[in-house]
Amino acid sequence: MIIDTHVHIGNMIGFHLTEEDVLYSMRTYGISHSIVSCLDAAEFDHELRPVPPKFCHSQLECLHTAVNFAKKYPNLISAAVWVRPYSEKADYDLYKAINDNRKYIKAIKFHPYHSNVPFDAPSMEPFIELAEHYGLPAVVHTGGSDAASCGRVYNMAKRFPKVRFVMVHMGLGTDNTEAIDMVSRLPNLYGDTTWVSMQSTLRLIQSAGIEKVLFGSDNPIDGPDTYLHNRRGDRSLYQDYFHVLPQLLSPSDYDRLMYRNASDLFGLRLSSQ
Repeated sequence: MIIDTHVHIGNMIGFHLTEEDVLYSMRTYGISHSIVSCLDAAEFDHELRPVPPKFCHSQLECLHTAVNFAKKYPNLISAAVWVRPYSEKADYDLYKAINDNRKYIKAIKFHPYHSNVPFDAPSMEPFIELAEHYGLPAVVHTGGSDAASCGRVYNMAKRFPKVRFVMVHMGLGTDNTEAIDMVSRLPNLYGDTTWVSMQSTLRLIQSAGIEKVLFGSDNPIDGPDTYLHNRRGDRSLYQDYFHVLPQLLSPSDYDRLMYRNASDLFGLRLSSQ
């Protein structure tokens, strides 16, 4: 069994990620369950320019897009709520929408880069309080800007010890050393494997323990065969997780990395378990 904790749908910031691509990739590459957020909630583009209003989608719209996908395929898909802290609030409507759909929602998704808000800023705190209220993990993009630095996630995780934080990418584009050190120091801070080399994941396991890392991929960001190759056709690093890592970990540790940690952290109860 494999649970992918970091999957997207949506058409924003140059991507076209469809439900059909997610389902195809899951069937083709043996993914049992995916936690999906809608990237149409992005507030700034890759150059940190505001997304034009005519292309913007509210956090409620994006919540319902992800939830509706989960409702159609509840055994395969769960939703993560991508929030918009630059332009929106953790208001009554957001609380109500989560409350009404809590059985389908497993996480609150933060992207400090595409929101252009430092993750440890005071304006983020109401959203963390929302996560704490519903017992939802805070899944946070790290890398690419100071706002999305690992250190800011670490600061917030210290501030809210009852909330579980997942440091997605563990510092995208780095050697992951800083993230590994931080995950090792806080009991409520976790790492994921999204664009993280197998070697870095093994270092995290050695430093922090097998229980502190989750499998994630960004699927289908490089197309429906993201698990196999990138957009240039080069072999995907996720092939190491599928075919090399089982030879380096015990069966129980491999299962913990690929699905049991996610099942425990996100409260997933899948029938085939």
